[in-house]
Amino acid sequence: MTTTQNSHEATARLLSFPAQAGHILSIRAKALLFSDPRSLALLRQIEQVANGLVSVLIQGESGTGKELVAMYLHELSGRPGPFVAVNCGAFSEALVEAELFGHEAGAFTGAHRARAGWFEAAHGGTLFLDEIGDLPLAMQVKLLRVLQEREVVRIGSRTPVPVDVRLITATNIDLCRAVSVGNFRVDLFYRINVASLHIPPLRERPGDITPLVHHFARTHAERQGVLAPEVSPAALHALLHYSWPGNIRELENVMQFASLVCRNSLIEPMDLRFVPTCAPNQRFAVQQTPQEAFADALDRLIDEDPPGLFDYIEQTVIERAFSLNGENQVRTADALGISRNVLRTLMKRHGLLPA
Repeated sequence: MTTTQNSHEATARLLSFPAQAGHILSIRAKALLFSDPRSLALLRQIEQVANGLVSVLIQGESGTGKELVAMYLHELSGRPGPFVAVNCGAFSEALVEAELFGHEAGAFTGAHRARAGWFEAAHGGTLFLDEIGDLPLAMQVKLLRVLQEREVVRIGSRTPVPVDVRLITATNIDLCRAVSVGNFRVDLFYRINVASLHIPPLRERPGDITPLVHHFARTHAERQGVLAPEVSPAALHALLHYSWPGNIRELENVMQFASLVCRNSLIEPMDLRFVPTCAPNQRFAVQQTPQEAFADALDRLIDEDPPGLFDYIEQTVIERAFSLNGENQVRTADALGISRNVLRTLMKRHGLLPA
């Protein structure tokens, strides 16, 4: 990982992974630049929590550079051990325990020799668990125990192994929502969320786009051994006004493709390939139930404090139920769980009884 000062602004900083030859399209955000005011505020937050040993939860959409932030936290912490990154969504439920905590020889079919898990591998350093929201509930219980006891027990062993690990986790889903619907343990949530960092999506920090554009054009040219292409004003305008659903990861891929196909070392709008996304960035977000959606809408209404709120809600409920039940009073009363006489009283109150 490299950190450099950006020449156009003394306070700006660029975080990037070492360049890897032959990698045309990235599978993760390989650079994160702090130039926009929101990014600079995030940088200050990172530096505030870096020296502590507390657990840090990094939240942000896919492709915003969460792993780069985790690596930078590790570098600033001064911990002598390694930085170990693990994607919790990359392993099946049957394998994730062995990957995290290790196993002894013969512990299960295929375990021909003992193997240390990622916790032991990160001893003295930092363990970064990406996509922590994908961790199965059964594994959440075991992870919580490891964090409390500061020791792991390999599969097939009864001997605990002490571990000194700073835990950093990341997610692109709303963990509070996952807790509320029972997909994530509340005790584990509070354990990993001692310090919290939110990385804004690229569309909310436009001041980072232009320097990132030039950075990716330059790094791609260096890998190819050619001069970096220029970016025309029209192309830069298109880049600045695109929504970037894939964030920095998508910007890098767009710039690498444009650098390959542009003519005369000048990137024009026709060289930019914006790929429509198949689904929103928060594709793993927990879906709201109708009751939760109603409660959220009610919260907003109460916050806005409009006049006659209760009468408005009552009238709306009666009107919608009456319409959805073919304006049949008996079916409407059954749907609402009230008697027909009560329904008629409410309809009369709101002037909804037919003449």
